[in-house]
Amino acid sequence: MVEPKAFVASALEQLKSAVPGTAIVAASGGIDSTAAAVLAQRALGDRAQAIFVDTGLLRAGEAERVAGLFRATGLAYRPIEASARFVAALKGVRDPERKRKRIGAEFVHLFEEEAAALGTDRLVQGTIAPDWIESGGALRDTIKTHHNVGGIPKASRLVLVEPLRDLYKDEVRSVARELGIPEPDRQPFPGPGLAVRVHGPVDAERLRRARVANAVVEEEVDRAVAAHEMARPWQYFAVLLDARTVGVTGDNRIHGDAVSVRVVESTDAMTATAAAVPAAVLARVARRITRELAGEVVRVLYDVTDKPPATIEWE
Repeated sequence: MVEPKAFVASALEQLKSAVPGTAIVAASGGIDSTAAAVLAQRALGDRAQAIFVDTGLLRAGEAERVAGLFRATGLAYRPIEASARFVAALKGVRDPERKRKRIGAEFVHLFEEEAAALGTDRLVQGTIAPDWIESGGALRDTIKTHHNVGGIPKASRLVLVEPLRDLYKDEVRSVARELGIPEPDRQPFPGPGLAVRVHGPVDAERLRRARVANAVVEEEVDRAVAAHEMARPWQYFAVLLDARTVGVTGDNRIHGDAVSVRVVESTDAMTATAAAVPAAVLARVARRITRELAGEVVRVLYDVTDKPPATIEWE
């Protein structure tokens, strides 16, 4: 287990050595990239330019939440609205690996443009150990390509600087506490965003449905935790499935989408256990999703699979 204070001191020195001039910093607002961005800013000062990209694949209210988080940490950043280019890059793509690689490649193209404008080739990002392990870095097979690993082409001129590369999620959280970052235990959100929570093809309408369903799950679990109905889980979200199913509205038979709810316990994201969510909480989730997406989602399922054999995210 890493000792946070010693790690921060070492990481600051490594960043100063790895970045002789300026650098851009990929700052998504997740705990990994926020910790990396805060380290970069402390090590490099205004030579580090943090960039937050609105990909159009974010959760409801995510851009506002990130803005508040960065204000609280004193992190200077520049937002970039790029939803059109990311959603367009996913048009017609159904395969999860292709989605992740398309998103990764789009990030690289964007960061190459930003780096060129700043006159640098250094990109600081919050890659952690599970990212490169699951992307095939230490395993016989690739479990899934993480967008910040597998999307970067060999021909890219970017030089990656990854101060958290050897840490696991629980260690990153301890470092975040040392850095004074608020809410270090908040649940992870995947870099590819809702693209991997839309099972199958991605378009604006399917993203909207996934965003609504995901918000319901987060709100109802948060409410249940506050009411002491359940302990706070590691991660909780919804997946819009690539399946049409029969439903009923009034006296009419309809066809609509299905949503799978995923709630897991973990410590390092390498393994996870499906949480035993109270039936009353799941019932509230199902009622709200089918009501708020009336005529669109007609069935809500609960995923009881551990990791392994499943991964935490569906894609």
